[in-house]
Amino acid sequence: MAFLAVACSPKTETVSEPEARSASDSLLLHPEEMKYLKNIKQLTFGGNNAEAYWSFNDSLLVFQSDFAGWGNECDQMFYLNWREDDLKNNQPQRVSTGLGRTTCSYFLPGDQTIVYASTHLVDPACPPVPERRADGKYVWPIYDSFDIFTADLQGNILSQLTNEPGYDAEATVSPKGDKIVFTSMRTGDLELYTMNIDGTDVKQITSDLGYDGGAFFSPDGSKLVWRASRPQTEEEIKEYQDLLKEGLVKPTDMELYVANADGTDIRKITSLGKANWAPFFHPSGEKLIFASNHQTERGFPFNLFMINLDGTGLTRITHDGTFDAFPVFSNDGKYLVFASNRNNGGTRDTNLFVAEWIGD
Repeated sequence: MAFLAVACSPKTETVSEPEARSASDSLLLHPEEMKYLKNIKQLTFGGNNAEAYWSFNDSLLVFQSDFAGWGNECDQMFYLNWREDDLKNNQPQRVSTGLGRTTCSYFLPGDQTIVYASTHLVDPACPPVPERRADGKYVWPIYDSFDIFTADLQGNILSQLTNEPGYDAEATVSPKGDKIVFTSMRTGDLELYTMNIDGTDVKQITSDLGYDGGAFFSPDGSKLVWRASRPQTEEEIKEYQDLLKEGLVKPTDMELYVANADGTDIRKITSLGKANWAPFFHPSGEKLIFASNHQTERGFPFNLFMINLDGTGLTRITHDGTFDAFPVFSNDGKYLVFASNRNNGGTRDTNLFVAEWIGD
C-alpha cells in the first residue's frame, strides 16, 4: 500500500529540520525501511518516471518520463538538480528531442552530455504499445528502431553511436568514464556489448540464448551485472524465439548474472524464480541491490532486495505493497534513488524518490 497521511495541525511553531525529516520519513517509508533509508524526498509527482541515473558529481539526475503535464506522449528524457529543483510546480529541462520514444539515459564524463536510446530516426511519432495478448502473457516491446545517441543538456544531438539493424538500447556508462555497455539484437538475439564512449571498439560480452539486458558496471569498472532469461526446454526456447520475431520479450522469468567487464567468468547470482531485475552494485562492489517479485504468489508487488555476489545474504530492503524498482546508488554511496508507486493517491503513477542510505 502507499503510505498516505492527512496533515492537520493547529500548531504554528516552526518545526525543526530533524522533526520535519522524521515526518517525511514516516509518511513515505515503511518502518522496516527505516533500517536502510532516511530523509526520503519525492522528486516527481505524476506520470511514469523511472530509470534515474546520477551525474558523475552526484548533483544531477537524468531520467525518463511520460508525464503528459510536460507535453509527453511517451517516454522522453529530462534532468534535474535533485536538491534544488521543484518538479511539483516546474517542468525540468528536456534533454531528448521530443520525438519518437526514448529509453535509458546516462551521464557521460564531465556531466555536460548524456547518452540515450531513441526511435526518432525511423518515426517521429511514438511507436505503438503492444496490445494485450490473447494468451495473457505480459511482454515488453523491443523496438528495432532504437539507436543510441549522445546529446548535450539542451537536447541537441551530438553523435549517433550505433547504426546497426535492429534494437540498440539500454546503454550505461562505466564509473571510470571509458566504456559503455548496451544491449543489441545485431546477432539475432538480445546480447550485451561494450564500446568506448565514442562508439568505437565494440565487443560482444554474452552469447547464451536469452534476453541479456539492463547492465551496469561495478564502482571500479571491473565487473558487469545484468538481468537475463535463459530458456531451457524446447517449449521455452520456441516461445522466446517466437516472441522475439514479433519484437517482444517476456520479462517474467529473469535472474541476475555477474561477469568481468570483458565477459569472462560469467556467474549466475540468483535462482529465486519469477522476475529479478534492475540490479545495481552496492558502493562496496561486493553486493547488489535489485527489484524482485519472488516472494509473491500473483507476481506483485515488487520490492528492493540486496544480495552478496556469491548469492548469500539475501535481505529485503523495501516493504511497499505496490512497486519499487530501478534502485541506483550515488557515486559517493550516500544516497539511493529509486522508482515507486508509493504515495501516488491510488493512481498508477510511478514517481522518483531519493533517500540517504544508512544500511551496510
